[in-house]
Amino acid sequence: MDGKDGSNVCRLNPERHTCNFLYYTRKKGMKKLLMLLLLAAPVSAQTVTPQFTQGSMQSTTTTTIDIERTIETEVYGGDYNSWSGSNVTPSSDIAGDSTTFSVTTAGDPWSLEITTRNAGVVETIDITESIDSTSTTTSLSIFSQ
Repeated sequence: MDGKDGSNVCRLNPERHTCNFLYYTRKKGMKKLLMLLLLAAPVSAQTVTPQFTQGSMQSTTTTTIDIERTIETEVYGGDYNSWSGSNVTPSSDIAGDSTTFSVTTAGDPWSLEITTRNAGVVETIDITESIDSTSTTTSLSIFSQ
């Protein structure tokens, strides 16, 4: 038996190695084995060394801001009643609706000031602003190896 008939026993021969599932000569087997080992070899990365010696980089950034805003303010107050004057006399409390004022000394000069305000909005303030801003930033980087 020379090994080509598919025997179940593998045996070595100086010319060839035969078995029931493999049949190839030593030279062909070594080439295939070498190819399989090369494919299964681990891969290693090589370091990359930059080839430049010097350089520079310039960057310019421009930012524009446009803001339109209105500020609305309302001032609130409470009830307020007051009077001031000279040569006048009130008939009762000035908060009453039926209060009257009369001149104290007839013929003399007199003055009267009455201030009455209901509770609520006393003043409204509206402020409109327009804010425009532009900024430019330039940076320069110089590097060498």
